[in-house]
Amino acid sequence: MAWLILVFAGLAEVGWAIGLKYTAGFTRLWPSLGTAAAMLVSLWLLGLALKQLPLGTAYAVWTGIGTIGTVMLGIVLFGESASLLRLACIGLIVAGIVGLKLVTA
Repeated sequence: MAWLILVFAGLAEVGWAIGLKYTAGFTRLWPSLGTAAAMLVSLWLLGLALKQLPLGTAYAVWTGIGTIGTVMLGIVLFGESASLLRLACIGLIVAGIVGLKLVTA
């Protein structure tokens, strides 16, 4: 269950990272409130997951999910580069997350 909670924490991290783009430097009220809410949810879920998972593993997976999701949505929503090298680097992050999951009980 802790791993599932951690995945949702990572997805909430994606939400606040993307939300930052829409806040216009926290000058837009509703995107700013949504972003702040996603931050709180993400940290709360990470804290719950940390009750059962090792800190280093959970933090790395949380940030990895956030990084991958943010890069992928940046490509889709904002037309950011989808170069082969960039995607290969994302593949390395995925491999690291999978590796951490495999070696953590």
